[in-house]
Amino acid sequence: MTKKERATFVINTLNDLYPEIPIPLDHKDAYTLLIAVLLSAQCTDVRVNQITPLLFAKADNPFDMIKMSVEEIKEIIRPCGLSPMKSKGIHGLSHILIDKYNGEVPQSFEALEELPAVGHKTASVVMSQAFGVPAFPVDTHIHRLMYRWNLSSGKNVVQTEKDAKAIFPRDLWNELHLQIIWYGREYSPARGWDIEKDIITKTIGRKEVLKTFSK
Repeated sequence: MTKKERATFVINTLNDLYPEIPIPLDHKDAYTLLIAVLLSAQCTDVRVNQITPLLFAKADNPFDMIKMSVEEIKEIIRPCGLSPMKSKGIHGLSHILIDKYNGEVPQSFEALEELPAVGHKTASVVMSQAFGVPAFPVDTHIHRLMYRWNLSSGKNVVQTEKDAKAIFPRDLWNELHLQIIWYGREYSPARGWDIEKDIITKTIGRKEVLKTFSK
């Protein structure tokens, strides 16, 4: 298969498997999504979804969040890991949103990435899922699968994002990145991988990946 044919196979297979695509992180608006994505760094979405109701019960907007101390935020989000950095980031960005954006989450990559503890991936998720702007956030699942499917070199997430945007149609990015995440979790995990269930990799996977199952 050519790379374009492999990409088409991926799109068609994922559309069959996931005609409706749930968003992994629970949220009600752009602000709560921003906080949830920030908390998800080096933490599972399941754990984040357990912690955010506790945090948002006290503060689900920047005005209430700054009424809490960094230490109070840290204690609530501790199970998500990296709580000292994340709590400072949440408190700091909430101040900035109030002072600079009237309490609203800005709708640009540049403005989001200027906020404390917000990197390109977090900004991309917010732009995509909160504002519907085409983006292709790359997490560990997408990075792994783009390599397994021989659609990217796998050198780093920056290159993987460039490759994904080059091969997949722009109007599909927002849905497709979520579909790939769900597929990676269910059919092509990093550990406990069953190639027989992983129809996409089994069909189009790069040779060196498939060799591990041919011994």
